[in-house]
Amino acid sequence: MPEENRCECCVRKKERKPEEYRQLINRLNRAEGQLRAVRRMVEDGCYCPDILVQVAAVSSAVNSFGKELLAQHIRTCVAEDVRSGRDETLEELISTLQKMMKQ
Repeated sequence: MPEENRCECCVRKKERKPEEYRQLINRLNRAEGQLRAVRRMVEDGCYCPDILVQVAAVSSAVNSFGKELLAQHIRTCVAEDVRSGRDETLEELISTLQKMMKQ
């Protein structure tokens, strides 16, 4: 990712394998496209239930992204840290899951 496009809110970084990166970006692109479709539907005055069905698709796409990212995180970051004796990563994972479940 080009340096000028990096997020300043990221304190820690993770290098992803090209396949991991591609899978995540594809899911985000799908969600972004569906969200743009919702915006067009609102702008075009579409019927509420039709928009709501599309909103459900956006939610599903974002949830799929989150599940994929979580699975990758557990397989890589968490597993590597636990193998290295950094058990605090488990507490971080538990905290993250609790935050995710509030939604």
